[in-house]
Amino acid sequence: MTAVIGSVLLSLALFFAPERANAQVDVYEFETQEQEQRFRQLSNEFRCPMCQNANLSSSPGGVAADLRREIYRMIMEGQTDAEIEQFMLSRYGDFVLYRPRLTLQTILLWFGPLLFLVLGGWISYSIIRRSAGKTHPASSPASSAITAAEDDAVDETIEISAAERERLNRLLAGLSSDSNANNSER
Repeated sequence: MTAVIGSVLLSLALFFAPERANAQVDVYEFETQEQEQRFRQLSNEFRCPMCQNANLSSSPGGVAADLRREIYRMIMEGQTDAEIEQFMLSRYGDFVLYRPRLTLQTILLWFGPLLFLVLGGWISYSIIRRSAGKTHPASSPASSAITAAEDDAVDETIEISAAERERLNRLLAGLSSDSNANNSER
């Protein structure tokens, strides 16, 4: 039963496939080779307003097919590429150009990536430079000299009684024996 259903589906797919394949092909008759080249060039330069990420040549959309017919008609009427481009721009705006022109409105589009790359490089450079300029306080000779001087000052200013010193030594001995016991357990 499954084989019968599979063969029916395959037959239907093969039956309708050639019709679908032929539906996307535009056939235009040109008088000269130069007209055909202009048609191909203009079809590649304009974006399909419906598909947005495809030029008119590669777009299967109905709008693209209409615009290809319009370009063909204008070429056959003898209009120049500039006139055809002006027609498309007046009808669809700058969006229809696959490669936008450099204007005040598109300057960020053209130079934005370079601006962000330079800005990112500058920020990275300043972060690396700042981190390289900082040193660890314990490794600095000046800071260790200050620490030693501060230690001497603390020793001189704090006087503890003999009982307090004995208690401190017991506490320190207890801590070291606890840490030794902890280390031996590991």
